[in-house]
Amino acid sequence: MFGVDKFIAVLMPPQAASIAVGDIRDVPVVVKGAITVGRRMKVTLSCDHRALNGLMGAQFLKEFKRVLEHPQALAAPVVNP
Repeated sequence: MFGVDKFIAVLMPPQAASIAVGDIRDVPVVVKGAITVGRRMKVTLSCDHRALNGLMGAQFLKEFKRVLEHPQALAAPVVNP
């Protein structure tokens, strides 16, 4: 809401992680070899490595990206095996 493109979240004890979400911007992107306008948002995750490692943080950001790109998946019915 403040038009900030990117920033880094500072951890305040006892936090183990904090996510920083920047502004959504229209930028040039390449799609199937053609330049077009795409929407991009920068997200950073600060982690206390005494509580969790970088792999866990990367897995969280991957899932965060998936949910943001496909929010309809949150409303999909759960299928029990």
